[in-house]
Amino acid sequence: MPINITAIVLFYMIFYMNNAVYATFIPLYFQQIGFTPSQIGTLLSLGPLIAIMAQPVWGTLSDRAKTKNSVLLLMLAGSGVSMLLYPLSAQFGYVFAMIGLFMFFSSSIAAVGDAITLETLDKRKSGDFSRIRLGGTIGFAVMSVLFGFIATQHINLLFPVNAAILGVSFLLVLRFPAVKGHQSQGRKMHLLVLFRNRKLVLYLTLNFILNITLGYYYSFFPLYFKELGGDSSWLGWSMLISSLSEIPFLLFSAFLFKRINVSYILLGAGAAAALRWYLFSVIHDPYWVFPIQLLHGAIFIVLSVTMAIVINREVPNELKASGQTFNALLSLGIARIIGSLVGGVASEAFGMRNVFFYNSLVALACIAVFAAVFQTQTRRESRLADN
Repeated sequence: MPINITAIVLFYMIFYMNNAVYATFIPLYFQQIGFTPSQIGTLLSLGPLIAIMAQPVWGTLSDRAKTKNSVLLLMLAGSGVSMLLYPLSAQFGYVFAMIGLFMFFSSSIAAVGDAITLETLDKRKSGDFSRIRLGGTIGFAVMSVLFGFIATQHINLLFPVNAAILGVSFLLVLRFPAVKGHQSQGRKMHLLVLFRNRKLVLYLTLNFILNITLGYYYSFFPLYFKELGGDSSWLGWSMLISSLSEIPFLLFSAFLFKRINVSYILLGAGAAAALRWYLFSVIHDPYWVFPIQLLHGAIFIVLSVTMAIVINREVPNELKASGQTFNALLSLGIARIIGSLVGGVASEAFGMRNVFFYNSLVALACIAVFAAVFQTQTRRESRLADN
């Protein structure tokens, strides 16, 4: 394997350790320093709100920069520095500001990284994005368990550990092959072009709705797991199971994409989400979380990898990065705001158990509606083909 692809695989492996540390344990840190569920929901919804504003900026900069790599390096550097500043105060206002700073720089890293990786693979006319993305799953799995043990006694270490992860990621990006921004020279293209693709808009909408329920899960599952009687080390093991459950899809996704319509793949992820949230709503023992977490491999990774590949295929070269960041804006921005902010208020009003049940109903309604829409669209395309 050439050194540039090796560096990309290692980047995914190291960078996704960031999610295992920050996204998994930051709600527990907020709880430890005395914030209420509604305050936690507000803080966790701020990140996606900042992402909504930041995603178009980073996408446009990446498409218009001399190389996308330089923009990715800037985001990694800003994220690392903000991690070091984060724990200097536990005042709500300061933490509020630090989340905004961190999310401004970090929210588009994965999207721009995906754009660079997919374009590199296109140039080579070989390679499987899913296999490369598997590096992220492995990194997330390993760090979930390792930091789970650390967080039991020293949860504050999530900040220096995360800063180190981002620093190593920065060094790996220096080894990436250069990928130019296609609008640095030549014609300029506006993001609104994406909305002319009706099928892409449908996929984005379905992904957005399902990510609302995922937004609630990422914000409140650590607290719900603790409510059931689990501790931080058990939480790490549960996240290990969820990340390892992604491996079958990543290994066989190329096979699936050739034989199964993208619509059915996304609807399958919705069905898995509906089942998972329902099961969370009926269990009372933390041990039951572990088998239920196996469903994670049919939801998040399926949605994220499928959408990354679809966008790379459907979007013009001039908007490769913008297309990826726009999807991130919807799924990691607006959807997470709804999941975190509304979920925080609903959790105080109805309890986390009931909110998981409501999320199962949302996912179920989503797949029912979009199954009908996709069927109607297929019939229309069939009629047009016959004519």
